[in-house]
Amino acid sequence: MSTGTKPASRTRGGKHAPRKKPKKKKGFFRRFWWVFIIVPLLGVTSVVGALVYAYSKIELPKTLPPIQSTYIYDRDGNLLTTLHGAVDRTIVPLSRISQSARDAVIAVEDHGFYSHPGVDPIGIARAAWTDLVKRETVQGGSTITQQLVKNVYAGRYVDNADGTTDYVVPPRTIGQKVRESLLAVKLEKTFTKDQILAKYLNTIYFGHGAYGIEAAAQTYWGIHASELGPLESATLAGLITSPSYYDPIDNPQGSKERRDYALDSMVRYGYMEASRASNLQARPIVTKPQDTVIDTPARSEYFVDYAKRYLTKKYGGAAVFGGGYRVTTTIDMELQQYALDAVKAHLPQPIDPQAAVVSIDPATGEVLAMIGGRDFQKSQVNLATGQGGTGRQAGSAFKPFTLVAAMRQKYDLTTSYWRGPTPITIPDKECYTDGAPWTLSNASDSESGSFTLAKATAHSVNTVFAQLAAAVGPENIVIAAHDLGIRSPLDPYCAITLGTQAVNPLEMTNAYATLAANGARHWATPLLSVTDRHKDPIGDVSSPGRQVLDPNDAALVTYALQGVVEYGTGGGASLGSRPVAGKTGTAQLYVDAWFCGYTPQLATCVWVGYPKGEIPMTSVEGVSPVFGGTIPAAIWQDYMTSALAGQEILQFPTPSFDGYDVAGPSPVPSPSPSPSETPSPTPTKSPKPSVTPSPSDSPSPTDSPSPTDSPTPVAERRMTALMGRRSARLIRFYPGLGLVHR
Repeated sequence: MSTGTKPASRTRGGKHAPRKKPKKKKGFFRRFWWVFIIVPLLGVTSVVGALVYAYSKIELPKTLPPIQSTYIYDRDGNLLTTLHGAVDRTIVPLSRISQSARDAVIAVEDHGFYSHPGVDPIGIARAAWTDLVKRETVQGGSTITQQLVKNVYAGRYVDNADGTTDYVVPPRTIGQKVRESLLAVKLEKTFTKDQILAKYLNTIYFGHGAYGIEAAAQTYWGIHASELGPLESATLAGLITSPSYYDPIDNPQGSKERRDYALDSMVRYGYMEASRASNLQARPIVTKPQDTVIDTPARSEYFVDYAKRYLTKKYGGAAVFGGGYRVTTTIDMELQQYALDAVKAHLPQPIDPQAAVVSIDPATGEVLAMIGGRDFQKSQVNLATGQGGTGRQAGSAFKPFTLVAAMRQKYDLTTSYWRGPTPITIPDKECYTDGAPWTLSNASDSESGSFTLAKATAHSVNTVFAQLAAAVGPENIVIAAHDLGIRSPLDPYCAITLGTQAVNPLEMTNAYATLAANGARHWATPLLSVTDRHKDPIGDVSSPGRQVLDPNDAALVTYALQGVVEYGTGGGASLGSRPVAGKTGTAQLYVDAWFCGYTPQLATCVWVGYPKGEIPMTSVEGVSPVFGGTIPAAIWQDYMTSALAGQEILQFPTPSFDGYDVAGPSPVPSPSPSPSETPSPTPTKSPKPSVTPSPSDSPSPTDSPSPTDSPTPVAERRMTALMGRRSARLIRFYPGLGLVHR
């Protein structure tokens, strides 16, 4: 009977057939294997595409010109010094770099330089691994091309407040490393290998402020890059990785280890035989460090400092310290030596006061000589320019500017007389001192009397010039001084005629040079020419003249200043038959002493004093006290005698007195000659001119302290020559001003 069920299937022989096993599901990897191929492929393709795109778009930055040293020469083309900030660099072509230097640097820094495309993939991978695993800054693996990119093309230039420019290296990140790699490849497509190597060797830092291999060769051995031998080359190649640590001057032992490593590298890569390297490694590190200032001490340092500041103001610090300029200056080293010799002859001892000397060509404004102090290494204060310090009171050396103002107003110079009593009170309100009328005295009673303006100038009569200042107006004296060449700010007070306001020897010489040039002012300049390193001129550096004073007014002032030397307070500056115009000046209490004078072809000022200021010069080298007609006039005479030797004796223009008829406020009859008006004998010329001034230029205060030590016989003779013809004079103090002497 049927049950309605299906009978189980059987195999042959009545046995049951086996059931089929179900299919296993495929694993994730077997099903999605293509993802592990396509995704990385897409990633690599994307990265490569991004890099290709970035490479196609990236451009080599427009860099500033390579920072190079500026060279300073004297007027004859002799090198004085080089100027550079933190960077000392001179660009040289690859042909002027020795083969051993090239080989050593390539062996140490990038032995595959001539075979790779600008990057070293293995090195980059190693640096990246260091960054990822050790979490340190990316380092190593850089080719020479990559280093050049980092040092020149990948960073940025930053202008400093002092006018210099610094290059800031980019941060050391993976992204920056990739950017530098692309720039390196681009650089390889733009320049040849030799060009890249030359740029690298002229850019890399070698320590001690030397950027570039030429500067390094000069700094460490005083030779050119073309003269570098295997030892020097290996030394420089070894220190590139850490210039401060492997410095051959400061760390010769560390430098030797790196040098020997460089020699081994040259052997390893086939640039040198092992036997030769072994012999060289046995030698010690030897250097010959070079000073940056080539000239001898105390000869031109102050002038170079003046020229440097002048250049910086004119062209900017970045150009001066990194533009590779070639600057020919105005300094005449022969005249510079004459000035130095003159100062040393009269102020030989370290305890003596110091002197500043400035000498200018009136026809051009060129500064031919400048003494700014005794030792630039000990004090960078330039006493000739006031740079780093302050100006000094000029005393009566300032009176010519009052005379200029008077000539502009047509005052009578030679026939109208002025009372010169001592003391005198000036009632004009604009001359008030401390709220009261100005009262002052002459240097001595013997200088009282009546004088023409010419005679008052020769004998430096304070009371006459005080009246003249009130008559012409102190504001006009300020205008006259600024017109002629004084740059310092001046206040329009009547006492300005006595030189109570601070000025410096450079501007005083500039002003006197304007008188020597018949009223044509040429601003003082230290520059003859400025060119770039290709000798192409950079602007016009000449000082064009400007007629700031009527030539006849200038001639009249010169006429009066000739009397100062011929029969007045400046007899110690006489040059015999050569015409000289000048003026002595002494500040209060003998703390500053001046002589400024000129011939038609040369103007020079000499200042003597203690740099700290306010120290009376009551006894110096047997001269007691020191005022303008003594040591300053003697230095001036010595210098000018040498400087003008062999030059034609030129005459000053003859002035016209017509139309100059304005009389003084209190005309008086012509007086009988006073002793102080008696012309002094012309000093006898000798190889070392005497410091003997005229009788009227040798006052001695009754309360002057005696020298601590007794004068030597030589000093006694000098004092006798200076003081023997005139007894001590009473020196009065001016209310509100202190002592002011001629």
